[in-house]
Amino acid sequence: MTAPLPYSDDRHLAAHQFLVEEAHLLDTARYQDWLALVSEDISYAMPVRVTAVKAVEESSVRTMDHFSEDLYSLRLRVERFATRHAWTEDPQSRVRHHVTNVRTFSIGGTPEELSVESGLLMFRSRGDRQPPDLLSAGREDILRWTPVGWRLCRRVVNIDEAVLRTQNLAVFL
Repeated sequence: MTAPLPYSDDRHLAAHQFLVEEAHLLDTARYQDWLALVSEDISYAMPVRVTAVKAVEESSVRTMDHFSEDLYSLRLRVERFATRHAWTEDPQSRVRHHVTNVRTFSIGGTPEELSVESGLLMFRSRGDRQPPDLLSAGREDILRWTPVGWRLCRRVVNIDEAVLRTQNLAVFL
């Protein structure tokens, strides 16, 4: 494995700022603005976590995802949030994305793409009857430099639980 970029590297600082600004857009339900940060070839997935015995590598038993989306499906989700038919978000969630432990790596020595690892803790509260949700995950992203700035072109969310205790996954991680 290659060494991460130094934290003082301009590309690391830009990637870290991208993730913080992205979290702000999601926390404030500015989904159209968030969608503008993803690339045309976006791949956005959260594999099902499997608790396996030590003799079996977890990655070898991953056979399905909680979600696996592209730009078309992400657009549909964002458009649905703008209607009165987004029942999974009625009442709308109050969320806070805490992004931490950001590490960046060069991909093939080219400055146009970065591999970015980060930790995510997302707090979500809905209404006043259900207890709040806490979702902890590691994320593996690929960011690509474009003429209009960095764009997210791949995200894999590796949730830290094998059994999700949340009512639904209508929010973006």
